[in-house]
Amino acid sequence: MLQTVIEDLLARQPAIRARLDDFLRLPSVGGDPAFADGMQATRRFLLDWLRDTGLRDAQLLDGGGQPAVYASWTGAPGRPTVLIYGHYDVQPAAPLDHWRTPPFEPTEIDGRLYARGASDVKGSTTIALEVIAAFLRAGGCPVNVKLFLEGEEETGSPSLRRIVEQHRDLLAADAMISADGGRASQTRATVNVGARGSTAFEIALRTASKEVHSGRYGGTIRNALHEMSVLVASLHGRDGRIAVPGFLDDVPELTPQQRAETAAFAPDEDAFIAEIGACAFGEPGYTLRERVTLRPAIDVNGLWGGYTGVGGKTVIAAEAFAKLSIRLVPGQDPLRARDAVAAHLRALCPPGSELVFQFGRDGSPASSLPSDHPLLRAGMAVWRQLSGQEPIPVRLGATVPITAIFKEMLGIDTLMFGFNLPDEDVHAPNEFFHLDSLPLGLRGWSMLLAELGAMPSAAFDRVR
Repeated sequence: MLQTVIEDLLARQPAIRARLDDFLRLPSVGGDPAFADGMQATRRFLLDWLRDTGLRDAQLLDGGGQPAVYASWTGAPGRPTVLIYGHYDVQPAAPLDHWRTPPFEPTEIDGRLYARGASDVKGSTTIALEVIAAFLRAGGCPVNVKLFLEGEEETGSPSLRRIVEQHRDLLAADAMISADGGRASQTRATVNVGARGSTAFEIALRTASKEVHSGRYGGTIRNALHEMSVLVASLHGRDGRIAVPGFLDDVPELTPQQRAETAAFAPDEDAFIAEIGACAFGEPGYTLRERVTLRPAIDVNGLWGGYTGVGGKTVIAAEAFAKLSIRLVPGQDPLRARDAVAAHLRALCPPGSELVFQFGRDGSPASSLPSDHPLLRAGMAVWRQLSGQEPIPVRLGATVPITAIFKEMLGIDTLMFGFNLPDEDVHAPNEFFHLDSLPLGLRGWSMLLAELGAMPSAAFDRVR
């Protein structure tokens, strides 16, 4: 059956591409209320799509935020039950004037499909759905599948725990495969074995009751923008080391094995930095790959206040604002890490000023896939066949919150098996998806489900 399914999928690539284009045209920006109609239209589109494939129980799972889309097929008795994960929400497209093509009109240029969400993660999600559909057309999937398409991944999955609490029985499974969490290299076979965790928050600093004339008051009062700059600059030493007291207390030193595994897939650091025209910076004593996967990071994602319009306005800002994100490694608790950063900022807040925190979500810890897990064995076997290489286990620097949350709440592990690539400008203007990843992903997902279908469900008992 496997070869029949693969041949069917490859022959149907024009139709698959057309469906992906329709998916990309839907402006599913989950974090912006202005796109509520786009989110609703995307859910309708997905429900119709899943019903057309022959999946059952297509429905919305509502946890009080953006609902998840669910469907299932359980016609493989004795075989594993696998949750298939993707997400339909995307990042905002702003700044729009930096896009070379309209962000919600998929455009093919030189083998790349440009659109917001093409890489993250509608391209890989489409691959997973089309593979399931092809197996069902051929008579049935090798495994029982439960499809879970989240609508809040890009905003930190704030209602995901509530969805799981309310639908725990519906979501019960032996393991999960994620379409999110892509490939680390276009030329070297890799298999994802973990990801950093994350948490985030906003801060607002007020130094006066109102903004005032910089000629009348300059040199006599604190400027909120100056003080905010001092606060965010205090997060790191000039050498790149995180300077927040207590933040690194729970971070274990790297083992020789970790350093050896990371060195097996080590990009050229100069080329890595030059590719994006950036200036190198980071914690001393660690390689680039170690810093981006096995060490934590604190970043300012937005910083604003005062006058930013056309021309000048000679005022002293009374308020300043910042958005911060924190990437976490195994051993760190999101709340403990966040509280350490908050305590550091409070301690440095200048006298007479007011610092207000907005904590939107608790965050998620780092995740890891055990080295002897059946998912990892299957993923490694697939990449050996696809590439003719021995795949390298790698960790991601990014965060896929559901991996840690589903492990905690449902007791299942996740193999991240996306086919997007690291150069695809995810979250930035001109996001794209390499179109040669489409046939590769269709083969890979078909082979992975067949590998897992050759295992009895009991194979997962030991790792749960």
